[in-house]
Amino acid sequence: MSTMTKTDVTETIVAMARAARRSALALARSTSGERRAALHTIADAVDAASPDIVVANAMDLAAADEVGITGAMRNRLELDAGGVAKLAGAIREVADQPDPLGGIEDVQVRPNGLRVGRMRIPLGVVAMIYESRPNVTADAAALCLKAGNAVVLRGGSEAIHSNRAIAEAIRRGLAASALPTESVQLIGVTDRSAIDVLLQQEEWIDLVIPRGGEGLIRAVTEKSRIPVLQHYKGVCHVVLDATAPLERAVEIVHNAKVQRPGVCNAAETLLVHEGAAERLLPAVATRLSADGVELRGCPRTREILAEFDVAPATDEDWEAEYLDLVLAVRVVSDLEAAIAHIARYGSNHTEAIVSDDDDSIDAFVSAIQSSTVVVNASTRFADGGELGLGAEIGISTSKLHAYGPMGANELTTQKFVVVGQGQVRR
Repeated sequence: MSTMTKTDVTETIVAMARAARRSALALARSTSGERRAALHTIADAVDAASPDIVVANAMDLAAADEVGITGAMRNRLELDAGGVAKLAGAIREVADQPDPLGGIEDVQVRPNGLRVGRMRIPLGVVAMIYESRPNVTADAAALCLKAGNAVVLRGGSEAIHSNRAIAEAIRRGLAASALPTESVQLIGVTDRSAIDVLLQQEEWIDLVIPRGGEGLIRAVTEKSRIPVLQHYKGVCHVVLDATAPLERAVEIVHNAKVQRPGVCNAAETLLVHEGAAERLLPAVATRLSADGVELRGCPRTREILAEFDVAPATDEDWEAEYLDLVLAVRVVSDLEAAIAHIARYGSNHTEAIVSDDDDSIDAFVSAIQSSTVVVNASTRFADGGELGLGAEIGISTSKLHAYGPMGANELTTQKFVVVGQGQVRR
């Protein structure tokens, strides 16, 4: 498909979008058992294809090395046999979750006798546009199918071989199931014009979910005629309150920053109550520095950590998503100052507080409007799998139509179902 003309690309994408709509209509009438069985069949097919997927991923990694892709971008691209097994496991976990569709909820009987309720239904057709992560191919397919949606996938050129291998396994699984084989389609062309065409298919596609860097998401949002679920970046904060226990504070900050620094739920800024700064910061800095974390601090932070090599922090640092072993550190006068800092510089992703004071915890949970608020645990738990969704199709930091990590339930909407016995409106 790499030698296709612009006209060929357009015709191919339009045909895929129309096929997805046809599949979505069939999926809306599929049963919970059919979808569950199909996902297990897909998981088995992914397991069986593991050697092919690993070989394909090695091709992508070799190409990445040739063009100098390093750090977080390369880390997201890697997929070994253990990673493929996790993909299949996540598909099975999604398969065995409760069915998000059907059933009448919130039923009320109106004065005229009408029974009014709401039924959860699929969104229809979802388009996924993503970079690097080949696991998104499997996760998005599983979640969309669980919720009765068709999906059109467009991964980045850096993962093209991996994505093709995973999509082929998914297709084999679908072919052996009761669901339409075109319920999951991967755009195999790497030409960027394919994205532009895809974003114009508002007649056939209901929602676009971009997953990648801020540049990709802004470009998709600007060009799309279709509603876009947005997540520009993850400027996540950890707040150490005055009562934060030393050992807990050190462990949580270290995990939030170091465990996997190149992901959107890694901590980028540490805010420390001035009443605890001298008690906590030296131990936190010692642990972080041992793992090569670069600290950029406010004047008070640099004063307390004079023995460490702490660079001066600027306003740009408070807004930065480093995706690397870099952490901005600020000493704040109190919890309200920490909340104000997050309101000004945060990205509505994830914020954590370490505290033993119930009043401080309650104030933080109430005031922080980010999509995930964590108490006495790492920001790294802001993840669909960790929060019990099985997998996630993305993290929304815009409040419509979902907020935070999105699983199968967030890929549905509700319709009203009204049952009467001959009532007419007067």
